[in-house]
Amino acid sequence: MLVSGAATGASPREAETQRALHEAERSSSEQLAARRDAADRAARAAAEAMRLAHARVEAAAKLRQAEAATAAAAARVDALAQRRRDAEQRVQERAVALQPLLPLIERLSLYPAETLLAVPAPPDQALRGVLVLQGLAREIEIETEALRRDQAEVDAAADALRLEAPHLAEAETAQKREADALDQQIGAAQRDQAAAEAEANQAASQAALAASRMESLRAALASIEAQRKADEAKAREDAQRAEKLKHTAEAQEARKREAVAARPSGVGTIASGAGPHGQLQPPVIGVVVRGWGEQTDGGPATGLSYHAPPGARVISPCGGRVVFAEPFRSYGLLLIVDCGGGYHVVLAGFERLDVKAGQSVLAGEPVGVMPNWEPGSAAKRPALYVELRRDGTPVNPAPWLRSSG
Repeated sequence: MLVSGAATGASPREAETQRALHEAERSSSEQLAARRDAADRAARAAAEAMRLAHARVEAAAKLRQAEAATAAAAARVDALAQRRRDAEQRVQERAVALQPLLPLIERLSLYPAETLLAVPAPPDQALRGVLVLQGLAREIEIETEALRRDQAEVDAAADALRLEAPHLAEAETAQKREADALDQQIGAAQRDQAAAEAEANQAASQAALAASRMESLRAALASIEAQRKADEAKAREDAQRAEKLKHTAEAQEARKREAVAARPSGVGTIASGAGPHGQLQPPVIGVVVRGWGEQTDGGPATGLSYHAPPGARVISPCGGRVVFAEPFRSYGLLLIVDCGGGYHVVLAGFERLDVKAGQSVLAGEPVGVMPNWEPGSAAKRPALYVELRRDGTPVNPAPWLRSSG
């Protein structure tokens, strides 16, 4: 009986153990399936975000075609307006010089014989004087006619620009509407991405905040790089610790954070040791008005300055990760993109930024907008400043920028 009781007492315990084992296996399978589902959703969201980012690049390329037409028209208006100002100044200077003689010239045109007889000089000298005055009058007429021609040319160009402007405005409005819709879709897709990238974005924002307190751009970049290395080291330690504890999922997550911190994500990043040869896209439609090494108030220029059409869209010259996107010292709104390989692109002079620290960007993806300005105005035009830095040191960006043609 005792043996029988012991046997019957063991059976419920074994059954409970079996049930617990089955429950643990089922729970483990459900967790694994849930992780796979989450990974699949994250992959789909990332793929959709990439697809929309490529579509945004295409929309920006179309917009830049319209901006190129705007830039050409604005340049024509600027040139004609300057020509008009020059002509008006010449006529004004001539008028001031001839002001004392105008009463005599007017009297000569009305009463030539009486004026000639009234001159207290021998007839031959008086005649020469009158001829000189008549020559001056003809010169004034020539200057006035030249001004009329210049003014007519300016008016004709302004009329042509007014006829062209609605078409350009319509195209730009359509492109802006498309870009805004894409921005909303990209934002929705980014919100669904993995927590590892969200943590990386938060770390990037904190690094950017610390960098904004630095006294110089070089110090800011050094601060950002130091924070990136610290994040990479921490993620590596977390991965090693999780692997020792056999926490595979946690280790994989930490390895992903380490990879994100170690290099910028996105397509088209610069490889370490790469040469120039046009690897970067021009950031804006326009012309370079100050080249590398040209003299400025602060010494030789360490970047390029562009004049762009009014309200032009600025694109990222490379694929990579935004590490700074906010006001900084005298630069105003400043954008820094980590292009990989130790290279950073620095852009300044924005009216508006459309990206934030931690965000991945493609080469050619819109990142901000230039200020508006009035073509033909004598006011100072806004400029986009572009720097390329390798390991924190400025290098000439010109060889890296591909031809916009």
